Amino acid sequence: MAKQLWIKKPLDQLLSESSGEGNQLKRTLGAGSLVALGIGAIIGAGLFSITGGAAANQAGPAITISFIVAALGCAFAGLCYAEFASMIPVAGSAYTYSYATLGEFVAWIIGWDLVLEYAVGAATVSISWSRYLIKFLEGFDVHLPVALTVGPWDGGMINLPAVFIVVLMSLLLMKGTQESALVNGIIVALKVAVVIVFIILGWKYINESNYTPYIPDNTGTFGEYGFSGIIRAAAIVFFAYIGFDAVSTAAQEAKNPKRDMPIGILASLAICTILYILFAHVMTGVTSYTSFKGQDGIAPVAVAIESMGTPNAAGVLVPDYPWLNRAIIVAILAGYASVILVMLMGQTRVFFSMSKDGLLPRVFSAVHPKFQTPVKSNLMFMLFVSLFAAFIPARVVGEMTSIGTLFAFILVCIGIIVMRKQMPDAPRAFKTPLVPLIPILGVATCFFMMAFLPLDTWIRLIVWMIIGFDVYLWYGISNSKLSPGKNKLTDDLKVVSISGLVLAAALGIIAFVHHGQTNGEDTGLFYFSLGFALIHGLLYIANAFKK
Repeated sequence: MAKQLWIKKPLDQLLSESSGEGNQLKRTLGAGSLVALGIGAIIGAGLFSITGGAAANQAGPAITISFIVAALGCAFAGLCYAEFASMIPVAGSAYTYSYATLGEFVAWIIGWDLVLEYAVGAATVSISWSRYLIKFLEGFDVHLPVALTVGPWDGGMINLPAVFIVVLMSLLLMKGTQESALVNGIIVALKVAVVIVFIILGWKYINESNYTPYIPDNTGTFGEYGFSGIIRAAAIVFFAYIGFDAVSTAAQEAKNPKRDMPIGILASLAICTILYILFAHVMTGVTSYTSFKGQDGIAPVAVAIESMGTPNAAGVLVPDYPWLNRAIIVAILAGYASVILVMLMGQTRVFFSMSKDGLLPRVFSAVHPKFQTPVKSNLMFMLFVSLFAAFIPARVVGEMTSIGTLFAFILVCIGIIVMRKQMPDAPRAFKTPLVPLIPILGVATCFFMMAFLPLDTWIRLIVWMIIGFDVYLWYGISNSKLSPGKNKLTDDLKVVSISGLVLAAALGIIAFVHHGQTNGEDTGLFYFSLGFALIHGLLYIANAFKK
């Protein structure tokens, strides 16, 4: 009978590891730094670019409702995160919480899933940072050669600006968490100031007629306006909220984690939610939501700013604040930089914990004796993310990152219910209210948003999780510090293989359904999915039934 997969890491062992001597991260972050860390990860260019597209194509002026729906899902999960962070002040976020409540196999799945949010997200954000830097420099008549600003698949040779920002943020993280927090705090102050200026200046230009109809009638296509459009938009703009959970990855570097972690998580989420709703309200009030159609990048915000003006003698609208567009670009550059910083930090801290547990090689948990940061892990991710950013073309990964994060939130909410049953008397500096109602609402809200995401997003998630199963079978399960030894893992290996086989079958079925929905347009993804599912299905069958 499989035992190791469901073995839980004892709470007292987790706490002793976080407070013990040797190989520890330096505690330098206070409540203010943690709040700034959360805001730094949450407010990025997603606010400036995704809002316009979601309003134009899915929700209309009701994009504000979409932000509230997304915020509710985050709030339910955030309350659960806050309780865990006050109980288990250890680096690793949802991975560590899952290990303590749901067992090693679930913990591995969520730890692997978090790579989508952090490492892959950082690489993609760095590519976008490069694009905005080019736009900013063009405003000063400085033109960088195309060959050095885009990858080979986009007509260039290498994306050097993207590599630059990844290397810069990685070096800052290697130097120390306190220095990183200081830089992040400055960036946060800058971009929050720009958001507030946009809201204040734009408020007087709101035209109430732009809110009519507030919820446009559905076009007949699922997800285009109406109720389904609001929920689809909520799942899309959910990407703009991602980051508050990164606060929990820094628990081992907080001065007083039991008090400060809940403050950092919940305060950063509350501040950003208010700013998001006000920003979206102004954006769709100064001009019609239809004017954002076909816009990309900073264009949605630029359209709104150009509508903040008064007509001249000829009746042509003249923007009153043309300088604000350049300020928005600066805010986006700063926002992307802080998002990359926090994502890289979150990724190394998750792998730090997984490595300490033996599920990944020791290099990921090696701490520099002087800087007291995981320098080797930072270097490895700097190389990986830089290579990805330098040569791979940018793709729409917002939905991919969203589905991975929503999945993590669901497991954290379930973990609170399990923890309350198994350890009702464990000390908690913060308690999630109305358990199990709040966690159940968190699970329902997050899964509801996941269900509204396109099928190709589910395909990519399953492919990534199957790769994770491969790594766990090849390395993690036999090297775990809780492993009973390879000769006693037969039943566990079978369970993992059968689970992988189920995933491979699901991948094939979803690929066929998606192929039918797109009328056979996405043939590349279809054939890749089938081939990937078939090969892994055969491998898992062979592994499950070998003696």
